[in-house]
Amino acid sequence: MQLRIHNTLTRALETFEPASDGVSPVSFYTCGPTVYDYAHIGNFRSFLNADVLRRTLEVLGHDVIHVMNITDVGHMTDDSNVDGGGEDKMEIAAKRLLEYKKSGTLPENAQVDPDDPMAIADFYAEAFLEDARTLGLLVALEAEEHPERLPRPTRYVREMIALVESLIERGHAYVASDGAVYFDVGSFPDYGELSGNTVEALRAGEGGRVLESNQAVKKSPADFMLWKPDASHLMRWESPWGAGYPGWHLECSVMAESLLGVQGVIDFHSGGEDNIFPHHECEIAQSRCATGAPSFARYWFHTRHLVVEGQKMSKSKGNFFTVRDILEKGATPAALRLELIRTHYRQNANFTLQGLRDCGRMVDRWCRLSDQLRSGVVASSEGPGHLEQALPHFMGALCDDLNVARAIGILNEAASLARADEKTGCTDRNRSDAELEALQRMDHVLGVLERNEAPSTHSDDSISTFVEERIAARIQAKADKDWASADAIRDELGSMGIEIKDGPEGTSWSRVVE
Repeated sequence: MQLRIHNTLTRALETFEPASDGVSPVSFYTCGPTVYDYAHIGNFRSFLNADVLRRTLEVLGHDVIHVMNITDVGHMTDDSNVDGGGEDKMEIAAKRLLEYKKSGTLPENAQVDPDDPMAIADFYAEAFLEDARTLGLLVALEAEEHPERLPRPTRYVREMIALVESLIERGHAYVASDGAVYFDVGSFPDYGELSGNTVEALRAGEGGRVLESNQAVKKSPADFMLWKPDASHLMRWESPWGAGYPGWHLECSVMAESLLGVQGVIDFHSGGEDNIFPHHECEIAQSRCATGAPSFARYWFHTRHLVVEGQKMSKSKGNFFTVRDILEKGATPAALRLELIRTHYRQNANFTLQGLRDCGRMVDRWCRLSDQLRSGVVASSEGPGHLEQALPHFMGALCDDLNVARAIGILNEAASLARADEKTGCTDRNRSDAELEALQRMDHVLGVLERNEAPSTHSDDSISTFVEERIAARIQAKADKDWASADAIRDELGSMGIEIKDGPEGTSWSRVVE
């Protein structure tokens, strides 16, 4: 069975063939978070889809070396700008924490010096890793054994400088009159192949934004920054072009080459669709020009955006959620993981509280089935088990461009047929072991059975307090005739498996038990 996956570079479904002779591990690079704040669930949708792709490859028999960077410098607020306009996100984090410190509202678990950007990065990096482990990202779970697979750009500045020097020597980069080093897009005819942007369109100001302030010093508006001299920048390093900092696009090229080998043999490169341009387009250009290789990564895998209840996430709308926000509502990591991966990665996903509740119920059923099989009970001792029969169809769905929704449907149908108890089933240890193994192989991709418990930090008392507070807010919303808010709170509690009932004596609640 072979994986067919959509390649952003060719805009077509392709059968995956490893770059090596099939003996060496599959090489996989993922653009990870910028650790200037807590990662939100939209960020995690992209990371989890990459994790599902990796897990699918492993079930298909491939060893995978998966690298995901944790960006701690150089990522600017204006990602759509080829030069990365706006402010460095780490400086924003420092300013935000400084305001917290001045106002006395610095979170108790964030006792870091706002003047120390590395301490800030360390704090948010550890928060990200905690969330990633909670949701079952393998690259985070294996971090203790392979810490090098979660590289930090600040530890590769020397290699970045060497790459810039190489590009200058090869005639692909130049030092402009403002002292900054720019990549000469005109020296690379294939620029735009990934995103569909052409140099001509970029010169005309289409397809990607450029900074007006530095157009006079650049050969072309499409040229992007490799090194920015800035002696006042919070995070800066000495270089042949003065103290400053690297361009954001530079970091992934360096870390991918350092950790995954020679350019042009990387199998997969993933990220959110917003990374396609300019970030990944620029990675390809600088990597290929520095090495002379005909390619950088062979398969490009991009996840589309996440909306919440049909609307773009926004703190002002109150629908901006981190992983911690969702777990604090009582949802299990398993339910959250499944809700974030079940919509096809090339479609925009709509995260809903009802969907979260539905996912929780599905995982509960699978866990009960797992417990049944562990006890040795099967639906029938005749013929192949239902889960054994479903496994190749499950994997076939995943091999069809990671059709997780169809795979889940196949598992649900098989699970319904396989469910039994002491009255309706029979004890057959060999058969139950085979069925359990099939279920576990499917769950290796989904990654939910071991994550179907609410975080230990949420005791029954804290959940009860939260529910009572939300019921009080609902009562007030109904008194204010704000029916939409009242319904939203009811649905929110429903997603936690909490059923509320209105009666003459007030509102009561109970846990839904299936």
